Amino acid sequence: MARGLNGSANGSSHWFGGQGGVEARRPGSDSNLPDELLDALPAVVGLHSTIPEDRRTAQSLGSEREGHGVVIDNDGLVLTIGYLIMEADTVTIKDNDGHETPARVVGYDYESGFGLVRTETPLPVRPLVFGDSDSLLLRSEAYVVGVGGEKATLKVKVAGRREFAGYWEYLLDNAIFTVPAYPLWGGSALVGLDGTLLGIGSLLVQEALGPGSPAFPGNMYVPINRLKPIFGELVAKGRISTPPRPWLGIYTVEHMGQLVVGGISDGGPADRAGLKRGDVLQALDGEPLNDVADFYRRLWSSGPAGTAVTLRMERDSDAFEVTVRTGDRASYHKYGND
Repeated sequence: MARGLNGSANGSSHWFGGQGGVEARRPGSDSNLPDELLDALPAVVGLHSTIPEDRRTAQSLGSEREGHGVVIDNDGLVLTIGYLIMEADTVTIKDNDGHETPARVVGYDYESGFGLVRTETPLPVRPLVFGDSDSLLLRSEAYVVGVGGEKATLKVKVAGRREFAGYWEYLLDNAIFTVPAYPLWGGSALVGLDGTLLGIGSLLVQEALGPGSPAFPGNMYVPINRLKPIFGELVAKGRISTPPRPWLGIYTVEHMGQLVVGGISDGGPADRAGLKRGDVLQALDGEPLNDVADFYRRLWSSGPAGTAVTLRMERDSDAFEVTVRTGDRASYHKYGND
């Protein structure tokens, strides 16, 4: 995860025509940035969070996290990527002029990965308007913006729109993959040529061009259209009200055609059931599993959180079955004074 908030992207491609960080100037100059984008830059802010050392994610994600956020209303509501604020007890927002404002966590959606915070006082910037992320197709152009305005802006192209399965029990339909890579991706804004918000930065990926293509670094962005149906409820309640998905606390990776347990969440359902790193996952409730995405779909279709599932595993060439009572990931983490 990025620790700093300034820098230039690495890598380029003749096919994608990647352009490095560009410094914008107002009309009448030789700026390459459209006026609509220049007007949007102040809405992208810096975000710093602190997490108590005893919180479950402090060891894996750090007790201090830095990234970006995007101001999306006139009352200080800031959209970011959720892992920056997961289990945070303090959040600070910094604008392009270096002014800092305390903020509080408003909501976090585990399914999409979006997080929301609100500053104690409104920020004197024009909010960024949601665009239509479905308009981004292969080779579409956009801009990645971080805190810092003109010098923290990178022109990118869409390298793909496809499903993304994360090892932490995360599945995103129609994710946005961009190149060249923006090195300070967490919470950065993917902004259209019209100055609207199209996505929020989630990851650095090494195969942005897709499976079967040469390795090429880029970023994965969560499409803003994924937020629109849940936005009102997330602001009002802090989470969506649909029954939480069953969660196992397994970090699953694909290796040589097998699903391998790459890690276990301490104290989570899989840990309590005795699963270990290196175990091979073969089937769920008697159904063989094809890949990580297939595993998640079958798990989530088994019922709400709390449903018991039977996993067929292999350890040291010995096959065995284990029944695991799934949990609610939200109750596993702590916020504020919980």
